[in-house]
Amino acid sequence: MEKKAYSCGNAGETLEWIGAIIDFIKPYSFFWDSHVVHFLTHRLWEAVDNEWLDTLRNEPLDYLIQIPSGFVQDRWPSSLKKFITTSTALSFPREQADFNKIFPNTQTILLNNVITQGMSQKKRHEIEALAAVIGSVAKDVDTNTVIDLGAGQGYLSQVLSFEYHLSVIAIDASDHHGRITHARAQRIKKHYDARMHKSSLGGREVMTPKTVTCSVLSPDMLNTLLNFKDIDECCLPSKPLLLTGLHACGDLSVTMLRTFLANEEVKAIVSVGCCYNLLSEESGMDNDALCGFPVSKGVKSSGLHLGRSSRDLACQSADRWRSMEKDASLHNFELHAFRAAFQVVLSRYFPETLTIIPTIGRQGKALRRRQQSSSMHGYFSTVNCCRAETGLTTGGVLCKSNSTGGKAEHDDRCLLFEKFSQCGMHRLNLNQMHGIDFAGIWKEAEPFAELIGPYWSLRATLGPVLETLILLDRLLFLQEQGDSVEVKMLPIFNPSVSPRNVALIAKKV
Repeated sequence: MEKKAYSCGNAGETLEWIGAIIDFIKPYSFFWDSHVVHFLTHRLWEAVDNEWLDTLRNEPLDYLIQIPSGFVQDRWPSSLKKFITTSTALSFPREQADFNKIFPNTQTILLNNVITQGMSQKKRHEIEALAAVIGSVAKDVDTNTVIDLGAGQGYLSQVLSFEYHLSVIAIDASDHHGRITHARAQRIKKHYDARMHKSSLGGREVMTPKTVTCSVLSPDMLNTLLNFKDIDECCLPSKPLLLTGLHACGDLSVTMLRTFLANEEVKAIVSVGCCYNLLSEESGMDNDALCGFPVSKGVKSSGLHLGRSSRDLACQSADRWRSMEKDASLHNFELHAFRAAFQVVLSRYFPETLTIIPTIGRQGKALRRRQQSSSMHGYFSTVNCCRAETGLTTGGVLCKSNSTGGKAEHDDRCLLFEKFSQCGMHRLNLNQMHGIDFAGIWKEAEPFAELIGPYWSLRATLGPVLETLILLDRLLFLQEQGDSVEVKMLPIFNPSVSPRNVALIAKKV
Protein backbone atom coordinates (compact mmCIF):
# COMPACT_ATOMS: atom_id res chain seq x y z
CA MET A 1 0.00 0.00 0.00
CA GLU A 2 1.04 3.61 -0.49
CA LYS A 3 1.23 5.34 2.86
CA LYS A 4 -0.11 8.89 3.11
CA ALA A 5 2.19 11.73 4.09
CA TYR A 6 0.53 12.21 7.46
CA SER A 7 -3.10 11.33 8.05
CA CYS A 8 -5.49 9.31 5.90
CA GLY A 9 -8.27 11.13 4.08
CA ASN A 10 -11.03 8.66 4.88
CA ALA A 11 -11.88 5.54 6.84
CA GLY A 12 -11.18 3.26 3.88
CA GLU A 13 -7.58 4.43 3.54
CA THR A 14 -7.02 4.18 7.30
CA LEU A 15 -8.47 0.66 7.38
CA GLU A 16 -6.18 -0.37 4.51
CA TRP A 17 -3.15 0.90 6.44
CA ILE A 18 -4.32 -0.92 9.58
CA GLY A 19 -4.81 -4.14 7.62
CA ALA A 20 -1.30 -3.93 6.20
CA ILE A 21 0.14 -3.50 9.71
CA ILE A 22 -1.79 -6.45 11.14
CA ASP A 23 -0.75 -8.71 8.27
CA PHE A 24 2.87 -7.67 8.76
CA ILE A 25 3.14 -8.07 12.55
CA LYS A 26 1.29 -11.37 12.94
CA PRO A 27 4.29 -13.60 12.02
CA TYR A 28 6.44 -11.69 14.51
CA SER A 29 4.33 -12.19 17.61
CA PHE A 30 7.40 -13.84 19.21
CA PHE A 31 8.87 -10.31 19.31
CA TRP A 32 5.95 -8.14 20.35
CA ASP A 33 4.27 -10.64 22.65
CA SER A 34 7.44 -11.20 24.70
CA HIS A 35 9.53 -9.13 27.07
CA VAL A 36 13.31 -8.80 27.22
CA VAL A 37 13.32 -9.70 30.94
CA HIS A 38 12.46 -13.25 29.83
CA PHE A 39 15.32 -13.40 27.33
CA LEU A 40 17.18 -16.09 29.29
CA THR A 41 14.39 -17.86 31.17
CA HIS A 42 12.35 -18.33 27.97
CA ARG A 43 15.37 -18.59 25.60
CA LEU A 44 13.79 -15.92 23.40
CA TRP A 45 16.65 -15.85 20.87
CA GLU A 46 15.66 -19.32 19.66
CA ALA A 47 12.57 -17.90 17.94
CA VAL A 48 14.66 -15.49 15.84
CA ASP A 49 16.12 -16.33 12.44
CA ASN A 50 19.66 -17.63 13.11
CA GLU A 51 20.98 -15.82 10.04
CA TRP A 52 19.71 -12.51 11.44
CA LEU A 53 21.40 -13.01 14.79
CA ASP A 54 24.64 -14.28 13.27
CA THR A 55 24.73 -11.16 11.10
CA LEU A 56 23.96 -8.64 13.81
CA ARG A 57 25.98 -10.08 16.69
CA ASN A 58 29.17 -8.85 15.01
CA GLU A 59 27.88 -5.43 13.93
CA PRO A 60 29.01 -2.18 15.63
CA LEU A 61 26.85 -0.72 18.35
CA ASP A 62 26.17 2.34 16.17
CA TYR A 63 24.43 0.14 13.62
CA LEU A 64 22.25 -1.68 16.13
CA ILE A 65 20.74 1.40 17.72
CA GLN A 66 19.79 2.78 14.29
CA ILE A 67 17.89 -0.34 13.19
CA PRO A 68 14.56 0.78 14.75
CA SER A 69 14.84 3.93 12.61
CA GLY A 70 15.15 1.90 9.39
CA PHE A 71 18.93 1.52 9.10
CA VAL A 72 20.11 -1.41 6.92
CA GLN A 73 23.31 -2.56 5.24
CA ASP A 74 23.45 -4.03 1.72
CA ARG A 75 25.34 -7.09 2.93
CA TRP A 76 22.59 -8.12 5.36
CA PRO A 77 20.21 -10.98 4.48
CA SER A 78 17.34 -9.89 2.24
CA SER A 79 14.73 -11.15 4.72
CA LEU A 80 16.27 -9.01 7.48
CA LYS A 81 16.35 -5.92 5.26
CA LYS A 82 12.73 -6.49 4.27
CA PHE A 83 11.67 -6.76 7.92
CA ILE A 84 13.32 -3.45 8.78
CA THR A 85 12.25 -1.50 5.68
CA THR A 86 8.65 -2.73 5.89
CA SER A 87 8.47 -1.72 9.55
CA THR A 88 9.65 1.77 8.62
CA ALA A 89 7.25 2.05 5.67
CA LEU A 90 4.23 1.11 7.80
CA SER A 91 5.09 3.47 10.66
CA PHE A 92 3.52 6.89 10.97
CA PRO A 93 5.99 9.66 9.96
CA ARG A 94 7.33 11.38 13.08
CA GLU A 95 9.16 14.40 11.67
CA GLN A 96 7.61 17.53 13.13
CA ALA A 97 4.98 18.94 10.80
CA ASP A 98 4.92 22.55 9.70
CA PHE A 99 1.51 23.19 11.21
CA ASN A 100 1.73 26.87 10.32
CA LYS A 101 1.05 25.72 6.75
CA ILE A 102 -1.65 23.28 7.82
CA PHE A 103 -3.33 25.86 10.08
CA PRO A 104 -2.82 29.18 8.27
CA ASN A 105 -4.14 31.24 11.19
CA THR A 106 -1.70 29.72 13.68
CA GLN A 107 0.11 32.18 15.91
CA THR A 108 3.03 30.59 17.77
CA ILE A 109 3.91 32.61 20.85
CA LEU A 110 7.42 32.21 22.24
CA LEU A 111 7.06 31.85 26.00
CA ASN A 112 8.75 34.18 28.47
CA ASN A 113 10.81 33.10 31.47
CA VAL A 114 8.09 33.94 33.97
CA ILE A 115 5.46 31.55 32.64
CA THR A 116 8.02 28.81 31.94
CA GLN A 117 9.41 28.69 35.49
CA GLY A 118 9.71 25.06 36.53
CA MET A 119 9.28 23.71 33.00
CA SER A 120 11.86 21.41 31.50
CA GLN A 121 13.07 22.20 27.98
CA LYS A 122 10.97 19.27 26.77
CA LYS A 123 7.83 20.63 28.42
CA ARG A 124 8.46 24.13 27.12
CA HIS A 125 8.86 22.81 23.57
CA GLU A 126 5.66 20.78 23.84
CA ILE A 127 3.54 23.54 25.26
CA GLU A 128 4.70 26.21 22.81
CA ALA A 129 3.68 23.98 19.90
CA LEU A 130 0.48 22.53 21.37
CA ALA A 131 -0.83 25.88 22.61
CA ALA A 132 -0.41 27.35 19.12
CA VAL A 133 -2.41 24.50 17.59
CA ILE A 134 -5.13 24.80 20.24
CA GLY A 135 -5.34 28.55 19.67
CA SER A 136 -5.81 28.00 15.96
CA VAL A 137 -8.45 25.28 16.34
CA ALA A 138 -10.32 27.37 18.91
CA LYS A 139 -10.62 30.16 16.33
CA ASP A 140 -11.83 27.68 13.71
CA VAL A 141 -14.72 26.48 15.88
CA ASP A 142 -15.37 29.94 17.31
CA THR A 143 -14.82 29.09 20.96
CA ASN A 144 -13.02 30.80 23.80
CA THR A 145 -13.36 27.93 26.26
CA VAL A 146 -10.90 25.05 26.75
CA ILE A 147 -11.11 22.04 29.05
CA ASP A 148 -7.59 20.74 29.85
CA LEU A 149 -7.84 17.11 30.99
CA GLY A 150 -5.00 15.60 33.00
CA ALA A 151 -3.71 19.13 33.49
CA GLY A 152 -0.96 18.18 35.94
CA GLN A 153 0.64 21.34 37.34
CA GLY A 154 -1.27 23.52 34.91
CA TYR A 155 1.54 24.53 32.54
CA LEU A 156 -0.58 24.25 29.39
CA SER A 157 -3.66 25.73 31.04
CA GLN A 158 -1.75 28.80 32.20
CA VAL A 159 -0.17 29.43 28.79
CA LEU A 160 -3.60 29.18 27.14
CA SER A 161 -5.03 31.61 29.71
CA PHE A 162 -2.27 34.20 30.00
CA GLU A 163 -0.85 34.18 26.48
CA TYR A 164 -3.77 33.10 24.28
CA HIS A 165 -6.50 34.74 26.41
CA LEU A 166 -8.66 31.63 26.48
CA SER A 167 -10.96 30.67 29.32
CA VAL A 168 -9.59 27.39 30.70
CA ILE A 169 -10.73 24.79 33.19
CA ALA A 170 -7.84 22.57 34.33
CA ILE A 171 -9.01 19.12 35.47
CA ASP A 172 -6.70 16.67 37.22
CA ALA A 173 -7.23 13.70 39.53
CA SER A 174 -4.61 14.96 42.00
CA ASP A 175 -5.70 17.51 44.56
CA HIS A 176 -2.01 18.32 45.09
CA HIS A 177 -1.66 19.24 41.42
CA GLY A 178 -4.76 21.41 41.68
CA ARG A 179 -3.31 23.41 44.57
CA ILE A 180 -0.01 23.84 42.74
CA THR A 181 -1.80 24.97 39.58
CA HIS A 182 -3.84 27.55 41.47
CA ALA A 183 -0.89 28.91 43.48
CA ARG A 184 1.35 29.08 40.40
CA ALA A 185 -1.33 30.86 38.40
CA GLN A 186 -1.74 33.50 41.08
CA ARG A 187 2.01 34.22 41.08
CA ILE A 188 2.15 34.46 37.29
CA LYS A 189 -0.96 36.67 37.20
CA LYS A 190 0.93 39.43 39.04
CA HIS A 191 3.42 39.61 36.17
CA TYR A 192 0.69 39.79 33.54
CA ASP A 193 -1.33 42.31 35.55
CA ALA A 194 1.72 44.58 35.64
CA ARG A 195 2.39 44.07 31.95
CA MET A 196 -1.23 44.80 31.09
CA HIS A 197 -1.19 47.92 33.24
CA LYS A 198 1.79 49.28 31.31
CA SER A 199 0.15 48.60 27.96
CA SER A 200 -2.75 50.34 26.31
CA LEU A 201 -5.01 47.53 27.56
CA GLY A 202 -4.82 48.60 31.17
CA GLY A 203 -8.48 47.89 31.86
CA ARG A 204 -8.49 44.39 30.40
CA GLU A 205 -8.91 41.54 32.87
CA VAL A 206 -6.18 38.90 33.02
CA MET A 207 -7.82 35.46 33.11
CA THR A 208 -6.50 32.59 35.19
CA PRO A 209 -7.47 28.94 34.71
CA LYS A 210 -10.06 27.42 37.03
CA THR A 211 -8.88 24.21 38.69
CA VAL A 212 -11.03 21.15 39.32
CA THR A 213 -9.95 17.95 41.09
CA CYS A 214 -11.75 15.00 39.57
CA SER A 215 -10.82 11.51 38.34
CA VAL A 216 -12.42 11.21 34.93
CA LEU A 217 -13.14 7.50 34.50
CA SER A 218 -15.78 7.55 31.78
CA PRO A 219 -17.42 9.84 29.21
CA ASP A 220 -20.57 9.92 31.35
CA MET A 221 -18.64 11.26 34.33
CA LEU A 222 -16.99 13.92 32.20
CA ASN A 223 -20.32 14.85 30.58
CA THR A 224 -21.83 15.30 34.04
CA LEU A 225 -18.94 17.55 35.00
CA LEU A 226 -19.20 19.62 31.81
CA ASN A 227 -22.92 20.15 32.35
CA PHE A 228 -22.51 21.09 36.00
CA LYS A 229 -23.05 24.84 36.35
CA ASP A 230 -21.09 25.55 39.51
CA ILE A 231 -17.46 24.43 39.21
CA ASP A 232 -15.04 25.57 41.86
CA GLU A 233 -17.52 28.32 42.82
CA CYS A 234 -17.30 29.72 39.31
CA CYS A 235 -19.79 29.28 36.53
CA LEU A 236 -18.68 27.19 33.58
CA PRO A 237 -17.52 29.64 30.92
CA SER A 238 -19.43 30.19 27.73
CA LYS A 239 -19.90 27.29 25.33
CA PRO A 240 -19.00 25.73 22.85
CA LEU A 241 -16.02 23.87 24.26
CA LEU A 242 -12.65 22.60 23.07
CA LEU A 243 -11.27 19.52 24.83
CA THR A 244 -7.52 18.99 25.09
CA GLY A 245 -4.93 16.89 26.89
CA LEU A 246 -1.15 16.83 26.73
CA HIS A 247 0.03 13.23 27.16
CA ALA A 248 -3.19 12.12 28.80
CA CYS A 249 -2.29 8.67 30.09
CA GLY A 250 -3.83 5.38 29.12
CA ASP A 251 -7.60 5.32 28.72
CA LEU A 252 -7.99 9.02 29.45
CA SER A 253 -7.06 9.88 25.84
CA VAL A 254 -9.76 7.51 24.58
CA THR A 255 -12.30 8.82 27.11
CA MET A 256 -11.70 12.28 25.65
CA LEU A 257 -12.55 11.01 22.16
CA ARG A 258 -15.78 9.41 23.37
CA THR A 259 -16.73 12.57 25.25
CA PHE A 260 -16.08 14.68 22.15
CA LEU A 261 -18.56 12.55 20.21
CA ALA A 262 -21.13 12.22 23.00
CA ASN A 263 -21.35 15.85 24.15
CA GLU A 264 -22.83 18.26 21.63
CA GLU A 265 -21.23 21.24 23.38
CA VAL A 266 -17.71 19.92 22.69
CA LYS A 267 -16.98 21.17 19.18
CA ALA A 268 -13.28 20.25 18.90
CA ILE A 269 -10.56 18.12 20.43
CA VAL A 270 -6.75 18.34 20.36
CA SER A 271 -5.27 15.28 22.03
CA VAL A 272 -1.73 13.97 22.41
CA GLY A 273 -1.79 10.49 23.92
CA CYS A 274 0.73 8.64 26.04
CA CYS A 275 1.29 5.53 28.16
CA TYR A 276 -0.22 2.92 25.85
CA ASN A 277 0.91 0.27 28.35
CA LEU A 278 -1.83 1.56 30.70
CA LEU A 279 -4.61 1.10 28.16
CA SER A 280 -7.33 -1.38 29.02
CA GLU A 281 -7.77 -3.93 26.25
CA GLU A 282 -10.79 -5.81 24.98
CA SER A 283 -11.06 -9.15 26.74
CA GLY A 284 -14.63 -10.35 26.24
CA MET A 285 -15.89 -8.73 29.44
CA ASP A 286 -19.09 -6.68 29.71
CA ASN A 287 -17.21 -3.40 29.91
CA ASP A 288 -15.39 -3.88 26.61
CA ALA A 289 -17.42 -1.02 25.15
CA LEU A 290 -15.29 1.33 27.24
CA CYS A 291 -11.90 -0.35 26.76
CA GLY A 292 -8.93 1.67 25.60
CA PHE A 293 -7.95 -0.60 22.69
CA PRO A 294 -9.34 -1.24 20.22
CA VAL A 295 -11.96 1.49 19.92
CA SER A 296 -12.77 1.40 16.21
CA LYS A 297 -15.13 -1.12 14.65
CA GLY A 298 -12.51 -1.86 12.01
CA VAL A 299 -9.81 -3.00 14.43
CA LYS A 300 -12.30 -4.79 16.70
CA SER A 301 -13.48 -6.87 13.74
CA SER A 302 -9.89 -8.07 13.16
CA GLY A 303 -9.87 -9.87 16.51
CA LEU A 304 -6.33 -8.63 17.22
CA HIS A 305 -5.16 -8.69 20.84
CA LEU A 306 -1.90 -6.95 21.64
CA GLY A 307 -1.27 -7.47 25.34
CA ARG A 308 0.75 -5.50 27.88
CA SER A 309 4.21 -6.27 26.47
CA SER A 310 3.40 -5.02 22.98
CA ARG A 311 1.62 -1.93 24.27
CA ASP A 312 4.67 -1.21 26.38
CA LEU A 313 6.83 -1.66 23.28
CA ALA A 314 4.67 0.93 21.49
CA CYS A 315 5.85 3.50 24.05
CA GLN A 316 9.50 3.21 23.03
CA SER A 317 11.27 5.83 20.91
CA ALA A 318 13.34 5.04 17.83
CA ASP A 319 14.34 8.71 17.50
CA ARG A 320 15.87 8.78 20.97
CA TRP A 321 17.71 5.51 20.44
CA ARG A 322 19.17 6.86 17.22
CA SER A 323 20.50 9.94 19.04
CA MET A 324 21.96 7.94 21.94
CA GLU A 325 25.66 8.27 22.59
CA LYS A 326 27.65 5.05 22.48
CA ASP A 327 28.19 4.89 26.24
CA ALA A 328 24.48 5.33 26.94
CA SER A 329 23.63 2.61 24.44
CA LEU A 330 26.10 0.22 26.01
CA HIS A 331 24.65 0.99 29.43
CA ASN A 332 21.20 0.23 28.01
CA PHE A 333 22.17 -3.19 26.70
CA GLU A 334 24.11 -4.04 29.85
CA LEU A 335 21.05 -3.28 31.95
CA HIS A 336 18.89 -5.50 29.74
CA ALA A 337 21.40 -8.34 30.12
CA PHE A 338 21.58 -7.94 33.89
CA ARG A 339 17.79 -7.72 34.18
CA ALA A 340 17.34 -10.90 32.14
CA ALA A 341 19.90 -12.70 34.32
CA PHE A 342 18.18 -11.37 37.45
CA GLN A 343 14.97 -13.00 36.20
CA VAL A 344 16.86 -16.31 36.40
CA VAL A 345 17.68 -15.51 40.04
CA LEU A 346 14.01 -14.93 40.76
CA SER A 347 12.84 -18.05 38.95
CA ARG A 348 15.28 -20.28 40.85
CA TYR A 349 15.27 -18.78 44.32
CA PHE A 350 12.03 -16.81 44.58
CA PRO A 351 9.55 -18.40 42.11
CA GLU A 352 6.59 -17.03 44.03
CA THR A 353 7.50 -13.50 42.89
CA LEU A 354 6.95 -14.41 39.24
CA THR A 355 3.20 -14.73 39.76
CA ILE A 356 2.95 -11.01 40.49
CA ILE A 357 5.10 -9.80 37.57
CA PRO A 358 7.89 -8.22 39.66
CA THR A 359 8.87 -4.67 38.79
CA ILE A 360 12.16 -3.37 40.08
CA GLY A 361 11.92 0.06 38.49
CA ARG A 362 14.55 1.91 36.52
CA GLN A 363 17.19 1.27 39.12
CA GLY A 364 20.10 1.43 36.67
CA LYS A 365 19.01 4.81 35.29
CA ALA A 366 18.36 6.17 38.77
CA LEU A 367 21.78 5.08 39.92
CA ARG A 368 23.36 6.67 36.87
CA ARG A 369 21.62 9.99 37.58
CA ARG A 370 22.78 9.96 41.19
CA GLN A 371 26.32 9.13 40.10
CA GLN A 372 26.31 11.99 37.61
CA SER A 373 25.07 14.52 40.16
CA SER A 374 27.42 13.58 43.01
CA SER A 375 30.79 11.98 43.67
CA MET A 376 29.31 8.68 44.93
CA HIS A 377 31.07 5.50 43.86
CA GLY A 378 28.06 3.44 42.86
CA TYR A 379 27.03 1.06 40.19
CA PHE A 380 27.86 3.13 37.14
CA SER A 381 31.08 4.60 38.44
CA THR A 382 32.17 0.97 38.82
CA VAL A 383 31.04 0.30 35.26
CA ASN A 384 33.14 3.19 33.98
CA CYS A 385 36.18 2.00 35.93
CA CYS A 386 35.73 -1.48 34.49
CA ARG A 387 35.60 -0.06 30.98
CA ALA A 388 38.72 1.99 31.53
CA GLU A 389 40.63 -1.01 32.88
CA THR A 390 39.43 -3.59 30.35
CA GLY A 391 39.02 -1.54 27.19
CA LEU A 392 35.20 -1.75 27.11
CA THR A 393 34.70 1.75 25.76
CA THR A 394 34.78 0.55 22.16
CA GLY A 395 33.51 -2.33 20.13
CA GLY A 396 30.22 -4.19 20.04
CA VAL A 397 27.52 -4.91 22.58
CA LEU A 398 28.73 -6.50 25.80
CA CYS A 399 32.10 -6.75 24.12
CA LYS A 400 33.57 -10.20 23.72
CA SER A 401 36.55 -11.21 25.82
CA ASN A 402 39.96 -10.67 24.30
CA SER A 403 43.31 -12.19 25.06
CA THR A 404 44.41 -9.41 27.41
CA GLY A 405 41.31 -8.70 29.44
CA GLY A 406 38.90 -11.63 29.13
CA LYS A 407 38.97 -12.93 32.72
CA ALA A 408 39.08 -9.45 34.24
CA GLU A 409 36.16 -8.46 32.07
CA HIS A 410 34.15 -11.50 33.21
CA ASP A 411 34.96 -10.87 36.88
CA ASP A 412 33.99 -7.21 36.63
CA ARG A 413 30.65 -7.98 35.01
CA CYS A 414 29.98 -10.75 37.49
CA LEU A 415 30.49 -8.25 40.33
CA LEU A 416 28.27 -5.69 38.63
CA PHE A 417 25.56 -8.28 38.09
CA GLU A 418 25.64 -9.20 41.77
CA LYS A 419 25.27 -5.54 42.76
CA PHE A 420 22.43 -5.10 40.27
CA SER A 421 20.66 -8.18 41.68
CA GLN A 422 21.05 -7.01 45.25
CA CYS A 423 19.46 -3.67 44.33
CA GLY A 424 16.58 -5.49 42.64
CA MET A 425 16.05 -7.81 45.59
CA HIS A 426 16.00 -4.85 47.94
CA ARG A 427 13.29 -3.20 45.80
CA LEU A 428 11.25 -6.42 46.01
CA ASN A 429 11.84 -6.77 49.77
CA LEU A 430 13.72 -10.02 49.25
CA ASN A 431 16.34 -9.84 51.97
CA GLN A 432 17.49 -13.48 52.05
CA MET A 433 20.61 -13.20 49.86
CA HIS A 434 22.75 -15.91 51.44
CA GLY A 435 23.30 -18.98 49.32
CA ILE A 436 22.47 -17.37 45.98
CA ASP A 437 25.01 -18.33 43.33
CA PHE A 438 25.21 -15.01 41.48
CA ALA A 439 28.54 -15.95 39.87
CA GLY A 440 27.18 -19.25 38.58
CA ILE A 441 24.07 -17.65 37.10
CA TRP A 442 26.12 -14.97 35.35
CA LYS A 443 28.46 -17.64 34.00
CA GLU A 444 25.42 -19.35 32.44
CA ALA A 445 24.04 -16.08 31.09
CA GLU A 446 27.21 -14.51 29.72
CA PRO A 447 27.51 -16.61 26.52
CA PHE A 448 24.10 -15.35 25.43
CA ALA A 449 24.49 -11.76 26.64
CA GLU A 450 25.97 -10.63 23.33
CA LEU A 451 22.65 -11.51 21.66
CA ILE A 452 20.72 -9.05 23.84
CA GLY A 453 21.66 -6.06 21.66
CA PRO A 454 20.60 -7.61 18.33
CA TYR A 455 17.41 -9.04 19.86
CA TRP A 456 16.47 -5.77 21.54
CA SER A 457 17.09 -3.79 18.34
CA LEU A 458 14.99 -6.13 16.20
CA ARG A 459 12.15 -6.13 18.71
CA ALA A 460 12.34 -2.35 19.06
CA THR A 461 11.89 -2.03 15.30
CA LEU A 462 8.26 -3.03 15.80
CA GLY A 463 7.66 -0.30 18.41
CA PRO A 464 6.80 2.50 15.93
CA VAL A 465 4.56 0.10 13.97
CA LEU A 466 2.60 -0.85 17.09
CA GLU A 467 2.20 2.78 18.12
CA THR A 468 0.99 3.57 14.61
CA LEU A 469 -1.64 0.83 14.93
CA ILE A 470 -2.92 2.26 18.22
CA LEU A 471 -3.04 5.79 16.78
CA LEU A 472 -4.77 4.68 13.57
CA ASP A 473 -7.36 2.83 15.65
CA ARG A 474 -8.27 6.17 17.27
CA LEU A 475 -8.24 7.98 13.94
CA LEU A 476 -10.52 5.35 12.41
CA PHE A 477 -12.86 5.56 15.42
CA LEU A 478 -13.50 9.22 14.61
CA GLN A 479 -13.64 8.65 10.84
CA GLU A 480 -16.29 5.99 11.35
CA GLN A 481 -18.64 8.75 12.52
CA GLY A 482 -19.01 9.87 8.91
CA ASP A 483 -19.00 13.41 7.53
CA SER A 484 -20.01 14.97 10.85
CA VAL A 485 -16.38 14.94 12.04
CA GLU A 486 -13.31 16.41 10.36
CA VAL A 487 -10.14 14.80 11.73
CA LYS A 488 -6.40 14.78 11.09
CA MET A 489 -3.34 13.34 12.79
CA LEU A 490 -0.13 15.35 12.96
CA PRO A 491 3.31 15.05 14.60
CA ILE A 492 3.53 18.47 16.26
CA PHE A 493 6.69 18.07 18.39
CA ASN A 494 10.32 17.34 17.56
CA PRO A 495 10.43 13.53 18.05
CA SER A 496 13.93 13.58 19.50
CA VAL A 497 12.73 15.97 22.21
CA SER A 498 9.26 14.53 22.73
CA PRO A 499 8.78 11.01 21.32
CA ARG A 500 4.99 10.93 21.88
CA ASN A 501 4.52 13.72 19.39
CA VAL A 502 1.36 12.85 17.44
CA ALA A 503 -1.73 15.00 17.96
CA LEU A 504 -5.22 13.89 17.02
CA ILE A 505 -7.12 17.01 15.96
CA ALA A 506 -10.86 16.82 15.28
CA LYS A 507 -13.70 19.27 14.72
CA LYS A 508 -17.43 18.77 14.36
CA VAL A 509 -18.64 19.93 10.97
